Amino acid sequence: MAINRRRLLQGGAVAAIAPTLSATPGFLVSSVAQAQTSASEPAWRHALSTFGDVKYPADFKRYDYVNPDAPKGGVVRMFELGTFDNFNIVVQGVKGSLANGIGFIFETLTTRSQDEPATAYGLLAEAAVYPEDFSWVIYRLRKEARWHDGKPVSPSDVIFSFDALKKNSPMYSAYYRHIVRCEQTGERELKFVFDSPGNRELPSIAGEILVLPKHWWEGNDSQGHKRDVTATTLEIPLGSGPYRLKEFVAGRSVVLERVADYWGKDVPVNVGQNNFDQIRFEFFRDDTVGREAFKGDQLDWFAERSGKQWSTAYDFPAVTEKRVIKEKFPDSSSGKMQGYAFNLRRPLFADVRVRRAFNYAYDWEESDRQLSNGEYHRDSSFFDGIPQFMATGLPEGQELEILQTLRDKVPAELFTTPYQNPVGGSAEAARSNLREAARLLKEAGFEVRDRKLVDPAGKAVSVEFLGQAEGDERGVLFYKPYLERLGITVNIRTVDSVQYQNRLRSFDFDITTAVWPQSLSPGNEQRDFFGSEAADRPGSRNLPGIKDPAVDALIGRIIFAKDRAELVASCKALDRLLLWNCYVVPQFAAGFERAARWDRFSHPEPLPKYGVSGFPNLWWWDAAKAAKTGGRS
Repeated sequence: MAINRRRLLQGGAVAAIAPTLSATPGFLVSSVAQAQTSASEPAWRHALSTFGDVKYPADFKRYDYVNPDAPKGGVVRMFELGTFDNFNIVVQGVKGSLANGIGFIFETLTTRSQDEPATAYGLLAEAAVYPEDFSWVIYRLRKEARWHDGKPVSPSDVIFSFDALKKNSPMYSAYYRHIVRCEQTGERELKFVFDSPGNRELPSIAGEILVLPKHWWEGNDSQGHKRDVTATTLEIPLGSGPYRLKEFVAGRSVVLERVADYWGKDVPVNVGQNNFDQIRFEFFRDDTVGREAFKGDQLDWFAERSGKQWSTAYDFPAVTEKRVIKEKFPDSSSGKMQGYAFNLRRPLFADVRVRRAFNYAYDWEESDRQLSNGEYHRDSSFFDGIPQFMATGLPEGQELEILQTLRDKVPAELFTTPYQNPVGGSAEAARSNLREAARLLKEAGFEVRDRKLVDPAGKAVSVEFLGQAEGDERGVLFYKPYLERLGITVNIRTVDSVQYQNRLRSFDFDITTAVWPQSLSPGNEQRDFFGSEAADRPGSRNLPGIKDPAVDALIGRIIFAKDRAELVASCKALDRLLLWNCYVVPQFAAGFERAARWDRFSHPEPLPKYGVSGFPNLWWWDAAKAAKTGGRS
């Protein structure tokens, strides 16, 4: 699925909330002006982009990649890992487990196109205006925008949503920290005021706010109780989006139905999309059970996470008979780092030499061969998959100039030595890497006594890997013997999704697998990923607890970059520093997504350049084909 700013914030399973709500990072600098009242006043814009021109003009009718005549109908059944006990997105990440798919019910002011790297067009809002110094933005709502109960979407709804999210969600509080206030300035206009000029992303960040119905939240539920936006709820919510929640079984399934009289069906960004009559999300506790349900035709689509299972688990008759299709989708819209993240709040991991030793103990090449049939390459960057942001070779040009300003705050090696992960893949290489790991531990004051590694205080070293899925456990079981050869006691704790989320929120782990997805226009979300202020904030994405003034300075350079060249150089510098500080043991990267599907979908050729997804986008449904193949059309 195309990476966008809200997905970067939400992360994990909850990130699959809804393609139709996507709002890509930084929609700031250019668009076709709809009007300009005078030479001194900023122009109203139908679209916003960080750097460069937008593709679609103000009078565009639809995106190029959709079929405006796509049939409406059918049911699609989707797999979801985990469970849920909440429909209130305000407390997501703080309380309960939000149901995936709930995002189809709600909308944002803007939404992104799938065939541009960083451009958003109006959804609830029809236009926006902001000054050259980016100190505020005004959005004008569409007069036809309606909630499912027929009431108009108003500026008061946006203000209510902004206040509720910023006040009650630590994640959104940090993300909106530079938005001072939101106020109504006209019948359908609202203004976001920022704390300082120069932050190019803030107008777009304001456009990404998920809008909730104020009148519904301030009313009473069916039992006469006052609704509470600060609490979890399983009451079916009121939305304005293309779908409404029809029914659910708590923790097990969610059924969405298309809104026949949806107000926005003719808005250009929606034409040709939202074609299923129903979308069913079925929740499973692990991939194995979900995969078997797919084989039994209980699911229509299965995004495969395991390289080994992709190679070995799809030999059933429906695949041979071409009734089930296996496909790989190139991912050209995002990058990521996935790795074993250290909890720096634990004294054990305070020394970078200890963290580096754990990397030397990890024979990734052999792990990939045994567990994934050689499907992957190893992550070598926090922006792996977006080459222009990846730190390679030695720093030069503008990146070097930026790092020179921080020379006394960064490792000296990054100026003289290109970063490289240890390379294994053979018994000889593994032994050599373990010797280097032992040397680093000894240099850090650790030693082996009675075949157990002890820290400088004489305490035996023991670590726990926290996971929530079968794949997590398999990977650690491979890694464990290598660490034990260094004298480290390794425990593996696999818990259900609710416990897992709660432990991550409170940073109750030693080591866990973490993923940081990156967009084509990095920006303010980097503070939540790696910034000092997020290190101790429950629910933040800064799982390692990074508190580094040099990292903070580079994040600031990214956010306040004056042009694309400075943004690229700053991202490379940040990437280089994060790698050399060894906050994670990098794992695997693919550059593609895998999906198996029953042959009831079709898609246009070519696929959108940037928005390729492992999810069956709603403009892929072919009802005629489904009718011929036994689908639910």
